[in-house]
Amino acid sequence: MTDDAEYKRRTVLKAGGAAAVAAALTTPEVAAAAPAPSTVDITLKVNGQEHRLSVEPRVTLLDALRERLDLTGTKKGCDRGECGACTVLVDNRRIKSCLTLAVMRQNQAVTTIEGLAAGDKLHPLQSAFIRHDAFQCGGCTPGQIMSGVACIEEGHTGSADEIREWMSGNLCRCACYANIVTAVQDAAKEIQR
Repeated sequence: MTDDAEYKRRTVLKAGGAAAVAAALTTPEVAAAAPAPSTVDITLKVNGQEHRLSVEPRVTLLDALRERLDLTGTKKGCDRGECGACTVLVDNRRIKSCLTLAVMRQNQAVTTIEGLAAGDKLHPLQSAFIRHDAFQCGGCTPGQIMSGVACIEEGHTGSADEIREWMSGNLCRCACYANIVTAVQDAAKEIQR
């Protein structure tokens, strides 16, 4: 048997074995024997309102916001904490909501993009994003704005390089970085930080 034929044979055997194990684990008997996930009752304070939820302990804050509270402004990007699309403020600190469990954020003040505006009056950074055309597809925009708000509040707007450094955890596939930095600088001046 040639090396190439042996490789193909081993590959087929491995794939067949993996498929057999997967099939065995999805039988009704195995599913019935697995314990149902338990739920816990939590209270989330989001955008100034309390929400009582019953969630599985493994539900992320991102999924609780999007799927349970219908606050879909916070985006699910990579779901691994790499892109920053899910950035929200928790007790005025920015976090990536895909990396934290909802149960860990009980009774803390969560602010999403929907909570920044005061009625019809946009937050200064939201207005600056519009003025400076700091978004294209919009996928990263909520996370960029939330991170930018934190950057301003933390006092990290001394220079374009400082803003870039402190917002480096938020990625933009459309490469609007120059406009985003300009919008943050503009809003920081308006807020006087």
